[in-house]
Amino acid sequence: MTVRSRPAPPRLGLRANLAQFGLLVAVNALVGGVLGQERSVLPVLAEREFGLTGYTFLLTYVFAFGVTKAATNYAAGALADRWGRRPVLLVGWVVAVPVPLLLIWAPDWGWVVVANVLLGVSQGLTWSTTVIMKIDLAGPARRGLAMGLNEAAGYAAVALTALATGYLAARYGLRPAPFLLGLSYAVLGLGLTAALVRETREHARAEAAAHPTGAVSAALTSREVAGHTSLREPALSAANQAGMVNNLNDGLAMGLFPLLFTAGGLTVPDMAVLAALYPAVWGLGQLGTGPLSDRWGRKHLITAGMLTQAAALGLVAVAGTFAPWAVAMALLGAGTALVYPTLLAVVGDVAHPAWRARAVGVYRLWRDGGFAVGAIVSGVAADLWGLRAAVWVVAALTAASGLVVAARMYETHPRGHRSTA
Repeated sequence: MTVRSRPAPPRLGLRANLAQFGLLVAVNALVGGVLGQERSVLPVLAEREFGLTGYTFLLTYVFAFGVTKAATNYAAGALADRWGRRPVLLVGWVVAVPVPLLLIWAPDWGWVVVANVLLGVSQGLTWSTTVIMKIDLAGPARRGLAMGLNEAAGYAAVALTALATGYLAARYGLRPAPFLLGLSYAVLGLGLTAALVRETREHARAEAAAHPTGAVSAALTSREVAGHTSLREPALSAANQAGMVNNLNDGLAMGLFPLLFTAGGLTVPDMAVLAALYPAVWGLGQLGTGPLSDRWGRKHLITAGMLTQAAALGLVAVAGTFAPWAVAMALLGAGTALVYPTLLAVVGDVAHPAWRARAVGVYRLWRDGGFAVGAIVSGVAADLWGLRAAVWVVAALTAASGLVVAARMYETHPRGHRSTA
């Protein structure tokens, strides 16, 4: 009788999983590119081709994107635990393919809103899943670095695509050229995922098997995970509100900054440079801030990042020419770089591996709900008091969020843990 030996458990760490981790970084860059196709072009398209005048109505596309992405983030975490990570990622890419086609062919604004509903679903499934998969592979010692690489790839691609689509729009028109770039990203992402991406759920199970249960049971229901993550656990709840306010800023940047810049007399290419500068500093900065949070800890980086964003928004509100706006965009990107990967690392630190994917989904539900909240707050404020007043309102909310983190969050980084990378 032949006795079969059990397969060795998956190894954790970046070095042990370098090929798959690197592939997932590339895949997330494509996810970011699909998002970036709208950033420079869509607000201008709304005014010039669809004749939209009210800021609140214009921001319906940001609201539609934010609501669907937030809800899909929550579903993605639960589905990733139930079905595995790779199938969820594949479905997300399938949903992405029609988005640029709808934007190209849209005869009225309703088509644009539908495209952004699909974009929200796709981004929720693809970006959430790449985050979960990288946390699975990295293990506990290098989560900050892993999240820095993931978010840097995604937002660098947002920036480069925003810049590229702005120049394509200036040279070839608002449609179809800018959105053909987004279509190529979606098709390439679907092909790479289908051919090369491998399942990572067993890595999470291996970590869970060696993980102490602690005060919170590993066998939580999805409802219990949502309540614990949203309200009861102080670090996670503080991270949720900071993530929401951070993306409230990004919703403002997506919908109103291009209009503020063009109202200040900037050309479409100049506006595209500003639209790209913010996510470029944000994206590339995370290559440093992610590993920095592994060394220095999470809490103080998040607090400093939120207050830096508030200062940057104040500068946007008072400036009126390209140079100070460029400084403000770089400062806003730097503040966001301090916050973005670090908040995800907090979730990875605190959540038990058995329900970590669902905790990531809950966090991203709150965080990307900020797009919808930002669309409402900034759109209503702009309609009532003007564009600059809307920026001041969001700046005040951002400063208050940083103070909440300082008061409520404790340090979550496991200091003294030896590297397994």
